[in-house]
Amino acid sequence: IPVFILAGLLVHCVFLVSIFDIYFSSPLVHGMTPQQTPLPPPAKRLVLFVADGLRADSLYELDSNGTARAPYLRSILENKGSWGISHTRVPTESRPGHVALIAGFYEDVSAVAKGWKENPVEFDSVFNESKYTWSWGSPDILPMFAKGATGDHVYTFCYAAESEDFGAEDAAKLDIWVFDHVKSFFNSSRSNQTLFSALNEEKVVLFLHLLGIDTNGHAHRPNSREYQENIKQVDEGVKEIASLIDNFYGNDGKTAFILTSDHGMTDWGSHGAGHPSETLTPLIVWGAGVNYPQKVTTQFFEDNFLKEWKLENLKRLDVNQADIAPLMASLIGVPFPLNSVGTLPLEYLNTSALFKAESMFTNAVQILEQFKVKMSQKKETTLSILFTPFKPLSASEQINFLKKIRLYIQQQKYDEAVSLCKTLINLALEGLSYYHTYDRLFLGLSIAVSFVGWTTYVILVIIKAHTNLTKTVPANKKESTVLFYGFASAGMIIIFFLLVQTCPWTYYVYCLLPVPVWYAVVKEIPVIQDLATNVLSLHIGQSAGFLFVCILGIEILVFSFFYRSALTVGLLVFAGWPMITQLWIQAKTKALIWTLLCVLLAIFPLMPVVGREPNIPLVIAAGLLTILISFFSLTSLCKSENKYRDNEDLKVYFYQMFSVALSTYVVGSTHNSLKTKQGLPVMNQIISWMTLVFSPVLLLLSPTFLFERLFSILLSLMSTYLLLSTGYEALFPLALFGLMFVWINMEQEALQHYGLSLKPKLAVFNFTCTMDITQFRQLHLDDVRRSFFFVFFIVTAFFGTGNIASINSFDPASVYCFLTVFSPFMMGGLLLLKVAIPFVLVSCAFEAVQVTTQLSSKSLFLIVLVISDIMALHFFFLVKDYGSWLDIGTSISHYVLVMSLTIFMMVMNGLAQLLTTRRLGLPRRNKHHSM
Repeated sequence: IPVFILAGLLVHCVFLVSIFDIYFSSPLVHGMTPQQTPLPPPAKRLVLFVADGLRADSLYELDSNGTARAPYLRSILENKGSWGISHTRVPTESRPGHVALIAGFYEDVSAVAKGWKENPVEFDSVFNESKYTWSWGSPDILPMFAKGATGDHVYTFCYAAESEDFGAEDAAKLDIWVFDHVKSFFNSSRSNQTLFSALNEEKVVLFLHLLGIDTNGHAHRPNSREYQENIKQVDEGVKEIASLIDNFYGNDGKTAFILTSDHGMTDWGSHGAGHPSETLTPLIVWGAGVNYPQKVTTQFFEDNFLKEWKLENLKRLDVNQADIAPLMASLIGVPFPLNSVGTLPLEYLNTSALFKAESMFTNAVQILEQFKVKMSQKKETTLSILFTPFKPLSASEQINFLKKIRLYIQQQKYDEAVSLCKTLINLALEGLSYYHTYDRLFLGLSIAVSFVGWTTYVILVIIKAHTNLTKTVPANKKESTVLFYGFASAGMIIIFFLLVQTCPWTYYVYCLLPVPVWYAVVKEIPVIQDLATNVLSLHIGQSAGFLFVCILGIEILVFSFFYRSALTVGLLVFAGWPMITQLWIQAKTKALIWTLLCVLLAIFPLMPVVGREPNIPLVIAAGLLTILISFFSLTSLCKSENKYRDNEDLKVYFYQMFSVALSTYVVGSTHNSLKTKQGLPVMNQIISWMTLVFSPVLLLLSPTFLFERLFSILLSLMSTYLLLSTGYEALFPLALFGLMFVWINMEQEALQHYGLSLKPKLAVFNFTCTMDITQFRQLHLDDVRRSFFFVFFIVTAFFGTGNIASINSFDPASVYCFLTVFSPFMMGGLLLLKVAIPFVLVSCAFEAVQVTTQLSSKSLFLIVLVISDIMALHFFFLVKDYGSWLDIGTSISHYVLVMSLTIFMMVMNGLAQLLTTRRLGLPRRNKHHSM
């Protein structure tokens, strides 16, 4: 079987990775020539302010008393410049936002692996094309543009990474640091001749990255006083810097200013997904070459913001975030960034019609260049007979377009030229996407065929090895040789076909995977024939009914990924299970407790997603409840007669209860300390990390009797879970564990009910007693239900307290007991641990069910594998890369979740065995026991 498990892990890893290759590989191409507008630009220098995490509504809306939050910026958009909303894309994180602003393209999902910090791919940016760029701000953002730059002309000034502390007194000091450093920089340039002359060159960019608003939003939420005060401070800072720069250059009117944001933020202080509060960011542009405010009487937008913001009479000019890069490039006259896919927003420019038309033409040629490179790359790696080009932009069409546009510009028909340029840009972008997704259908089919083959193979293994539905048939030597050569030659043909096209190595993996998988299936033809005769002899109605129930169950699971309330429906059906199967007649109390706990757990999926509103008293209540429950359990343990147990063992529980009490105290005091802005107390931090490390050790010291070990697992996990909780979710593991414990007991009753075995005494049942192989029974139809229960509980453990499928449901507040300084991998790791704890509870309970129902852990696990693979195939076909960015993000994360769940369950299966059977021996005083 280890071979089988390894094969399974390998196949599932291929399935998981394939989606990134098929749907989300890097869209960048290299080898284009830079394109620049041939006319003199309106500005010599550009100042870019990026207020990280600033929402559009937070900046534009008026206070309760009707005054503007940012009076200086309000006066700019009313009297001096143009304004609008910049629409960002998912994932709304700092790094992709800045790449879109400064390099003009939307980063692909592969950047996630780098924590949105390093460049996964080299790219060109406005900074790289400038003569000099000076930048001030966060060490997370600035270095990536300096790294990507050729030569030594992008200078960065960053504060220390430790300054980004969510628990600090006030994060606005990050912005004050930036403003102070810019002021002293300009002052020092007066006495530094080389710097002074560099600053007076053309094509200069000054970039101020202001992280305070984002940090305050995470720590205190966007509706807080801190966030709004920070906006005021940024407004004052921008005012000071703008007047300082104008004075420095003697008011020469050659400076353009842009203020925008990389992403917004939800009301509960997170970002990453596609909610409008995260994707709508402000854009205010003023200075050289920029249009003055345009008065209008009516303008139509689907949202009602204009009215709320009292800006109905000023023309609002919306752009996509990537359009800001070409705008900056044309204002200071540098080549457009090579990979930019933005369209120049002409309405912001206050220049001659000729300049606008020429800039638009440059924009179109620059995007067309990318299309040509992409097309030639695809052509080289495809057989000429199989290559289907993108028809609307054939070589002759391209020449036609360019000739027509040139002619219009010569005839001074600028409007016609601009509209033709826009058509060409849209076609080139469509063509880029066409070639980028060229192999998708063919790869997708390969994976789907492998999926179906693998699932069929697992079903055959279950039937052959773990049921008595089929008799073993001796294999026919001749037939199997023919089969082997048949499949081998098919593999050879595929390899030849891929070699001719010089495909990347991953294509070989995806296209060759179906061959061994289907070979394994076809080899089992005798089993299939045997099974067919058996099924046909069954009652048709029964078989159809069984199939219908199976499909319905899996659909409910798939549905629960979109609507958490589907879990509630499922749990209510589970509550009625003892009634339907007559189990309640033989075990009334257990059935009643089961029903009550199912109903209790069914409430959780109906609650709002965790982290929206912290509720620390609930966490403390959960801690006290845990201690209370453990107290009662301990008393009953001491009273119960168990001659195999040593009372020394009970000491471990006291340590664990103490640990839970300590965690409860730490949560309360940490959040109080943060509320009064005193930061994270060091003592609390030490206790939190110690708890995290030592709770698993305590758990392994406890006795391995069924009830005692499971109880110890709960206490150990609860002490860590409490530290990671901020609200009602702290009660979730308790409710889940209660249900799991009753489930183990109910499965015993079910075994007797179907007359499958005698009832072992659960009280003295020990995990470490290895079961006799001969005692393992064959699978029964009821075991399919058992496996389904397990998958359902795993999904409930996952979505019970929130939908982890979207990045923005992560709340940084959950990790404040451990750290408050921003560190994406550390925080991500702790949040994953929080997600995994309910999993571990369910997996350990499932391990107990397998052992007590006398099944080999393999057989039930195989059924679980089939159920989760069928779910995964559903999601594979539901993956999208079009539509709103929220849909795209959700569809990927669903598929990745199901695939990771399957891989995770394999790991969890091993972990559960370790947690339930291993025991660390402590040196103890010798006592003589009479056995």
